[in-house]
Amino acid sequence: METTRHFVATCYVVADGATLLHEHETLGMWLPPGGHVDRDELPHEAALRETFEETGLRPDLVADAGPYDTDQVESLPRPAAFLLENIDVHDDGRVAHQHVDFVYFAESDGRSVDPVGRDEAAADAWEWFTVADLETRTDELATDVEDLGRRAIETVE
Repeated sequence: METTRHFVATCYVVADGATLLHEHETLGMWLPPGGHVDRDELPHEAALRETFEETGLRPDLVADAGPYDTDQVESLPRPAAFLLENIDVHDDGRVAHQHVDFVYFAESDGRSVDPVGRDEAAADAWEWFTVADLETRTDELATDVEDLGRRAIETVE
């Protein structure tokens, strides 16, 4: 069986010492904004687009680009993490679907959530998690979400 892989981008948005997460209705887990990379966009553009659609926020990425800018090449913002995520695993251990996830950190100057995309989680589904929240709600959070959320806050602060 062939494994289907999709490129996705995720954005841990930080404002006032907290990062923004929502409980994903389908997956039943707390996640930051993010989604699939469209054919005509770059990963960092997808992270910002998804963040805007899902939250109404327009944060600034906190990401360095590489040193290779010439007439033929352009360095892109480097993700804070680059993950391979198993999405659909069969009982026999075969992986049917994976996400190749470009994970970015970003800073927002506000915390007002107002989704603008269609079929997005409502504004009240989103919560701002401080480092203390991330550490005390570990039973609700995947290890990577807790760790990356904390790293995002530390990076922006």
